[in-house]
Amino acid sequence: MSAPIFEFWWVFPIIAALILYKFVLRVFFGMIIVPDDRIGLVVKKFTLYGDKRLPDGRIIAISGEAGMQAKPLAPGLYWRMWPWQYAVTMEGFTVIPQDKLGLVKAKDGAPMDIGRVLGKPVSCDKFQDAQAFLENNGQKGPQAAFLTPGNYRINTFLFEIVMVPITSIHENKVGIVTTLDGEPLEKGDIAGGSVVGHRNYQDPMAFIQSGGKKGLQEDVILAGTYYLNPWFAIVEQVEMIHIHIGYVGVVNSFVGPEGKDTSGLGFTHGNIVKKYDKGVWDEPLDPGKHPVNIYTHTVEIVPTTNIVLNWANSRTESHELDKNLCTISVRSYDGFTFNLDVSQIIHIPRNEAPKVIARFGNMKNLVSQVLEPTIANYFRNSAQKSGVIEFLTNRSDRQEDARAQISKVLAAYNVEGVDTLIGDIVPPEALMKTLTDRKIAEQERVTYEIQKGAQIERKEFESAKAGADMQTEVVKSIRQVEINTQMAASKVASARGDAESRVINAKADAENKTIIAKADAEAKTINAKADAAATEVNGNADAGKIKAVGLAEAEVTKQKTEAMGTEQYAIVRVAEALASNGIKLVPEILVNGQNGGGNGMIDALIGSEMLKKLQREGDAKKAGAVPEV
Repeated sequence: MSAPIFEFWWVFPIIAALILYKFVLRVFFGMIIVPDDRIGLVVKKFTLYGDKRLPDGRIIAISGEAGMQAKPLAPGLYWRMWPWQYAVTMEGFTVIPQDKLGLVKAKDGAPMDIGRVLGKPVSCDKFQDAQAFLENNGQKGPQAAFLTPGNYRINTFLFEIVMVPITSIHENKVGIVTTLDGEPLEKGDIAGGSVVGHRNYQDPMAFIQSGGKKGLQEDVILAGTYYLNPWFAIVEQVEMIHIHIGYVGVVNSFVGPEGKDTSGLGFTHGNIVKKYDKGVWDEPLDPGKHPVNIYTHTVEIVPTTNIVLNWANSRTESHELDKNLCTISVRSYDGFTFNLDVSQIIHIPRNEAPKVIARFGNMKNLVSQVLEPTIANYFRNSAQKSGVIEFLTNRSDRQEDARAQISKVLAAYNVEGVDTLIGDIVPPEALMKTLTDRKIAEQERVTYEIQKGAQIERKEFESAKAGADMQTEVVKSIRQVEINTQMAASKVASARGDAESRVINAKADAENKTIIAKADAEAKTINAKADAAATEVNGNADAGKIKAVGLAEAEVTKQKTEAMGTEQYAIVRVAEALASNGIKLVPEILVNGQNGGGNGMIDALIGSEMLKKLQREGDAKKAGAVPEV
């Protein structure tokens, strides 16, 4: 059983060799296999030929010296790397994440230039060729160049990689940069001026080579992502200057060339310069957001709308410029101390805002240095010229005068005084009590007067009412009195008239009698003469008339007698005479017997009764009565 085993003894070495091939190859052939995701960092323990030592101050060998080798082993197969001469350490690739930067610090290299804190970049395949870095005089220490996100074969014997976040400037913010390398600032400067070519400080050597200054920088970087080496530039993020509507921003620049004063000879409180020069800019910033370096420029926000400032203990506006203002205490001419609240409205024009800031520095200084003493002193002086009561009474006039006087003072400071308003006035308590008591007394007096008047009116009303109730009788009495008076006056007048009339009548009668007597005498004389003449004439006339009539009648009678005959003419004359005297020749009722006969007496009676009956019927008809049957 053992013979077959010994026949195949030669198999065991082969198996052992297969099992230990790496060891054999490593030891006898110096084989090294570097994986694809690693590099081999080589330390040479000694040299076989000659005495090659590293130069003083060097720790990385670049010319076959013993020690840590600058050139690492890339992924692959290598021979003659015997373990007794070389120590090979497998090192993973250096991976820079997407949100990181790889800052490089060289452990070996040329010394840093005097005054520099960063090593200048050299051609070395992004620090993957340590041999080239050292041969090209790469400098020892922190490097200006850096590694962006990616995978790198970095010899960690020479380079130390530090991961830092990528610089990201947020929205509505600006990045204020302070560089740690560059030329020193000129005397009197506080920040480095603008230089070109450094791509927002992402290329440190370009910044340095363009003459960039070390320290605070005037230029800022805006929102975005930047590959900034924090060993070169420190970035502080600050809010943009936000100027709201109704305001402007007056810029005072601490950097820039010395500008020419544009304020004119009349303005002696500071220089007003053009934009980007050193000093107060003559052109303010309008409403909006502005990327301003707050360390090289100050921006004073100035309201261009009306500003209300209150001198009152209990009231402060949102701008808080009147935060330290309080109620004004004044003393009157009559020695009383009282308090009053005042509101002042001012306006600063846009183009005058730079002068205001150049003069005072900020709005608070304007209030404390001008407005506060001006207004307080005006009202103190004004109060001392009048008494408390007069001050209260003439409040509107005082307010108008204050507006005019204070506006005139403010105009000298490039500020418009819009209005001055007097608020609450608090007189002394003792005076107020006196005034209150006086007012109460006056009101009571008025009340008493009103009550008195009411009673008087009530009395008059009652009297009027009673008078109204008796008015009928009164009127009757008055009318009766008036009637009696008129009657008495009438009687007096009548008596006086009668007396006068009698006197006048007596005189008239006497005169009339005298005249009448004279007239009668004359009339009688004349009448007598006239009567005599008339009698004579009438006699003659009557005689002639009678004669004429007689002759005429005689002629007529003669003619009638001749015409009718004497007897007939006589009958006619008798009938005419009877008719003229109402004597009826024919009776109205004739009663006769048959054939003309009858009793005369009886017929006469019957005729008489019938005549009476006929007369009564006629009278009844005239009276409208119905006749008796």
